[in-house]
Amino acid sequence: MKPIPFNRAAVTGRELEYVSRVISAGPLHGDGPFTRSCHEWLERLTGSPKALLTTSCTHALEMAALLLDLKAGDEVIVPPFTFVSTVNAIVLRGARPVFVDIRPDTLNLDETQIEAAVTPRTRAILLVHYAGVGCEMDAIMAIAARHGVPVIEDNAHGLFGTYRGRPLGTFGLFSTLSFHDTKNLSCGEGGALLVNDARYADRAEIIREKGTNRTRFYRGQVDKYTWCDIGSSYLPSDILAAYLLAQIESHERIQRRRHELWSRYAEDLASWASGAGVRLPVVPDHCTHPAHIFYLLMPSLEARTALLAYLRQRLILAVFHYQPLHLSDMGRRLGGRDGQCPVTEEVCDRLVRLPLFFQLEDDDQARVIEAVMGATSG
Repeated sequence: MKPIPFNRAAVTGRELEYVSRVISAGPLHGDGPFTRSCHEWLERLTGSPKALLTTSCTHALEMAALLLDLKAGDEVIVPPFTFVSTVNAIVLRGARPVFVDIRPDTLNLDETQIEAAVTPRTRAILLVHYAGVGCEMDAIMAIAARHGVPVIEDNAHGLFGTYRGRPLGTFGLFSTLSFHDTKNLSCGEGGALLVNDARYADRAEIIREKGTNRTRFYRGQVDKYTWCDIGSSYLPSDILAAYLLAQIESHERIQRRRHELWSRYAEDLASWASGAGVRLPVVPDHCTHPAHIFYLLMPSLEARTALLAYLRQRLILAVFHYQPLHLSDMGRRLGGRDGQCPVTEEVCDRLVRLPLFFQLEDDDQARVIEAVMGATSG
């Protein structure tokens, strides 16, 4: 019996060809022709005036924090149910994350609790579209407008997701994407920053190029480049962009297969879940999701532990997900406490993610479904 991994990055056919083209013709450094092609595609897909590939979603988040000029004493509202990069970008600037709990249905930032967390020090609302299902953007954007604070979208899960027909990542002042090994489109490590207000585009380029105007120099807009601002080296090699472009060109095939797998889980597990006290993902009617994650919310921590062990015995790797950031060592140093975000604390103990990737074969998925249902049959 062969092992079934949790994830395997998609390979669609032209990745090596494009990488070889970069190696043979150059340039290997960032912002070569493949990077520019990726930028153009992201801008067409989203309508964003400026897309910039980065070395990771983490670095895109750090760029957003730099563009906001976050500093000590500033506060940013953020969910505790997210990857650590979301809050590290805030803390690295000396600002403080203000944790607001998540909704029990979509596991997104609870828009009904945001306003109570706003203070005169609030500089931004940084939200996460969990599993690529959109947060309640109408309500969140209205709160942000009332208080004059920008919204930043951590859209690491949400490329191809929509809210009321509009692409996720296009609501906030900035949004970030991930092309990590686990994402629908991948180049191993990589990300992007979408700058949705053109007034920030030039400074975003400068921050991304180590605080210099070298990008303008390469375009022939200045005769030399110089140090203009703070920044760092956030642009990826054109080798990574070449790999990513091959994935982009096959994105319809990748997405079609992932939706087939996601829908099969939802359909085949529905009756079992109802009888076993297990909750499947919730996708509101006004949202479309990108089939990034399929998860189960088990009845208890004990039930989750038993399911993961049962699957592991059958060589199936399923995994849990985030741990509550406000209860981490660092989170407690920033004032986090037990009971502060009860939905997050409860969900983190019960969530299981099932294998979902482009190359997952039908027979292997059937094995996963059979094993999941078999785990609670007794």
